[in-house]
Amino acid sequence: MVSRKKPSSRVGRRPSTTRGEISDLGIELFAKNGFDETSVDEIAEAAGIARRTFFRYFPSKNAVPWGDFDEQLGALRTLLGQLPKDISLAEGIRSALLQFNTFPEDEKPVHRQRMALILHNPALQGYSMLMYEGWRLVIAQYVAARTDSDPNDHFPRTVGWMVLGVAMSAYEQWLTDETLELADLLSQGTRALYAGLDGHASDTTAAKESP
Repeated sequence: MVSRKKPSSRVGRRPSTTRGEISDLGIELFAKNGFDETSVDEIAEAAGIARRTFFRYFPSKNAVPWGDFDEQLGALRTLLGQLPKDISLAEGIRSALLQFNTFPEDEKPVHRQRMALILHNPALQGYSMLMYEGWRLVIAQYVAARTDSDPNDHFPRTVGWMVLGVAMSAYEQWLTDETLELADLLSQGTRALYAGLDGHASDTTAAKESP
């Protein structure tokens, strides 16, 4: 997900009118006061909108960390759809995954807060599974189109889960150390898509044993 720069919450500012703006304000409040302790009313007040207006943008508080996720899924689908027809399946997925998870340096702090909420807050796990399903489907649809199969067939479904695992593992590792580069972690994680598990394990062992 690519997040936008956080708008100011000063009194008298213009109301926030996009999912991205409201999401960033919500994340700011979650980081300051805690997710469970922050109410929909408080998010709406910070955004300068009415409570009923909030629900025009989000079905619940649990959706706030995800921002405009439908738009992001559309962006991922576009990235995959624009890949060259002769690119390998693994390279195509790696390329789209890296582009999809690239964001400006000044947005890194709010993006770290967003992903920490999504990955580590127990209250969000059920809702997050629904979001992951939509994300996996986009990957499966690309794989199905490339392999003349159906997105619900076993292979496209398996690749969807694999790529989701690569992305989640990279983000979890990224959150443990601010010096790590997300792009490097994503690239390293996708190696298994090229060589398979046995090939990747062999490469890792050889690298550790080399002088």
